[in-house]
Amino acid sequence: MSKAVSRCRWAEGVSLGYIEYHDKEWGVPVWDDRVQFEFLILEGAQAGLSWSTILNKRDGYRKAFADFDAKKVARFTDKRIEKLLTDPAIVRNRLKVSSAVTNAKAFLEVQKEFGTFCDYIWGFVGGKPIQSNLKADGNVPATSPESDALSKDLKKRGFKFVGSTIIYAHMQATGMVNDHVSTCFRYKPCKALAGKKN
Repeated sequence: MSKAVSRCRWAEGVSLGYIEYHDKEWGVPVWDDRVQFEFLILEGAQAGLSWSTILNKRDGYRKAFADFDAKKVARFTDKRIEKLLTDPAIVRNRLKVSSAVTNAKAFLEVQKEFGTFCDYIWGFVGGKPIQSNLKADGNVPATSPESDALSKDLKKRGFKFVGSTIIYAHMQATGMVNDHVSTCFRYKPCKALAGKKN
């Protein structure tokens, strides 16, 4: 990409992988349960760490967590968790690894109740992305009334590592909210995807 391209400031100067994530994924509405589950695991793992750390370990997470197949992860045993805690390709935090298994089980329960996890989670934003129309990076919020409500409901359903800040980051990543600043070259393309199930 040319330097003339205007991006959200947070995506600049970290790594090519970070820029690629911003340019191709962040803010794109996700209507695929597997991808939603992937981001639930990754956002939970990110708590207290930088997102670049998690992006660098994404392939490791893909291998360690059965390509983000919630049914398979829900069946992980204590022995499997112990093995994962020796894997340098992921964040070796017992609470985070265990929570991925707990969340997989809760995820399957949501699917059972709503048909798909996407039908459940998108209900918190009325089924279409919130368009923030932010003028500057400094205006990007850390939480919202929607992330507060979703976080509260997820916790009630037994999910772990789903505080409002983590959930707001999840909403940004999966395009439930379009927080690209209005001058970013990705703002309009992401806005155009509103209401289109991918």
